[in-house]
Amino acid sequence: MRVLQLTVKPPYPAVDGGCIAIKNFSEMILEGGHRLKILSLATHKHPFLPEEIPADFHDATEIEGIYINTEVNVIDAFSSFVTFDSYNISRFFSTDFDARLEEVLLANEFDVVQLESLFMAPYISTIRRLTDAKVILRSHNFEHSIWEQIAARESSRLKRWYLKYLASQLRKFEIANIEDVDGIVAISSTDEDRYKKLRHHIPVICIPFGLNTEQYHYKENTNSVPQVFHIGAMDWQPNIEGIQWFLKEIWTSVATQIQDASLHLAGRNMDIATYQNLAPNTHLHGEVACAQEFMQKHDIMVVPLHTGAGIRIKILEGMALGKTVVSTPVGAEGIAAEHGVEIFIANTPEEFTRILTELIQNPELVKSVGKNARKFALEHFSKEALQKRYDSFCQDLLAIA
Repeated sequence: MRVLQLTVKPPYPAVDGGCIAIKNFSEMILEGGHRLKILSLATHKHPFLPEEIPADFHDATEIEGIYINTEVNVIDAFSSFVTFDSYNISRFFSTDFDARLEEVLLANEFDVVQLESLFMAPYISTIRRLTDAKVILRSHNFEHSIWEQIAARESSRLKRWYLKYLASQLRKFEIANIEDVDGIVAISSTDEDRYKKLRHHIPVICIPFGLNTEQYHYKENTNSVPQVFHIGAMDWQPNIEGIQWFLKEIWTSVATQIQDASLHLAGRNMDIATYQNLAPNTHLHGEVACAQEFMQKHDIMVVPLHTGAGIRIKILEGMALGKTVVSTPVGAEGIAAEHGVEIFIANTPEEFTRILTELIQNPELVKSVGKNARKFALEHFSKEALQKRYDSFCQDLLAIA
């Protein structure tokens, strides 16, 4: 099978969950024996850095990156308001990318063109004009749902109104473009259900994040007092809101009750000054050289998300490394692990505080749940099982005239 993968960001360097999700899926396609070509957008947040791409991956995919400026522009935002376009989406359309896409499609034949996220949908018209390949949308998130949640939590009336407007435009775009693809690969079972409830005729399947089990090595920590940590892109609004809430509503109480408790925060583009004095016993690491090494040094992962959709890749990675995870229901969406056995789910600040204080004071419980979490992640999210599902889904689409 010949696959063209259009990505909203380069898979390397794998600096956040989105990059890792793309990288792992690309590797899964290659490991299935398929031919793969990658054409990627590159931005100020996610530049295209050939030196960061492994040589074998570069050679196998002939990956190319085309720069696009996606920074928010007041004039463009106002223009989209007047024309009723979705500004969230239009920022990702590049005439240079579209021109290169046309050249690639004219020079090659593909069976499948896979769009990595809704933000690549503006290129569907070019794809349809130049190829008969099946178009698959790999949905990383149910995008408009995230913006609806952010709007609902906004205290400023004017900003809340504008966020609701953006969410409504994004919803219209998302629903309209579903009809323009041949199949949808949802990243979580929850998102799969959301798509099916829209009652369109497009085939939908859930193929979550696949773990390369050989890359996640269990290392039993020797910390006498279990250490709490969070890692994630700190220029992503849901992470910013979640951590600020966690520090103010939960961690201050935990650190007051347990003097030896420590919280370690890491993430790309972290504004250190914002978090310095929000809560005691907090260590700010900023961007770390290796996320896996950072996670292995600590014991209890917290995921205090209140907005979002899809599946949290960092949770799966943490579980695969044997970490005990404490998350909100939103953060753990799409991960059907058992509360108290393989993961902890906290609905309120009081529950979060109670669970964390119990875990910090009980290292053996942390180890036990961490081992259960690792077993769960490796059994349910191995790339080998997901690869077969993807191949079968594509073959069924190709059989449709």
